[in-house]
Amino acid sequence: MALTTVFLISSILIICISPITAQSPPSPPLPPSPSPAPAPAPAHLNLTNLLSFAGPFHTFLNLLIQTNVIQTFQSQANNSDQGITIFVPNDSAFSKLEKPSLSNLTKKQLKSLLLYHAFPKFYSLSDFNNLSTHNPVSTFAGRQYTLNITDTNGLIQVASDWSNPKISSSVYSTDPAAVYEVNSVLLPKAIVTTAPALTPAPAPAPAPDLTPSSDLSPAGQKGSGAAPKSSESGNTNSSSRNIAAGAVVRLFAVVLGAIML
Repeated sequence: MALTTVFLISSILIICISPITAQSPPSPPLPPSPSPAPAPAPAHLNLTNLLSFAGPFHTFLNLLIQTNVIQTFQSQANNSDQGITIFVPNDSAFSKLEKPSLSNLTKKQLKSLLLYHAFPKFYSLSDFNNLSTHNPVSTFAGRQYTLNITDTNGLIQVASDWSNPKISSSVYSTDPAAVYEVNSVLLPKAIVTTAPALTPAPAPAPAPDLTPSSDLSPAGQKGSGAAPKSSESGNTNSSSRNIAAGAVVRLFAVVLGAIML
């Protein structure tokens, strides 16, 4: 009887516990690991807008648009791994050139001249010191069109065959594009065969003559040019009269002495 009671109690406990175990909810699945965020796309540089608002670079920009070189520069800046470095002459640099220097060029020569103002690689200002040890440096126009870079204590000059301008300012310098202002147009002998004629600078106004006049009279007024001669002539006549008077006095004394004897 006791054994039966124990078996019955055990069975009841198994029946009561089993549903609870069977109905326990499964643990929730772990959330998926987040995927890494995509790298931001590089900013698109619009060279036309940049050159429109900087400078003034209107002459250079108009030539770039006219020859479609702006598209070549734009593609190199945004669609290449090397980037681009552009030397942009300001409007004053073009005004120093007489018009025949550029107006006689063919379309091909003009395009090469514009490509001559760029390196097909990005260079910051700090890169020019090392770049100067690799002269001459080929430009976008080809290996036969080269420039020489010099960096003297931070003064960076870009030497072509007919000009040696300095970098006067950094307009834009963020990889992949660098734009630097230069104060002269870069001119290679392969395109411009003779030294360009430069428009002469206006002559300075003559300085006022501050030398005091030497013909002022004691009263502070200018006398005529004949005044000194007239004074000298008067002195001469006065001396002559004095000599004549002295001779008369001596003659009178001689006559008087003779009468008294």
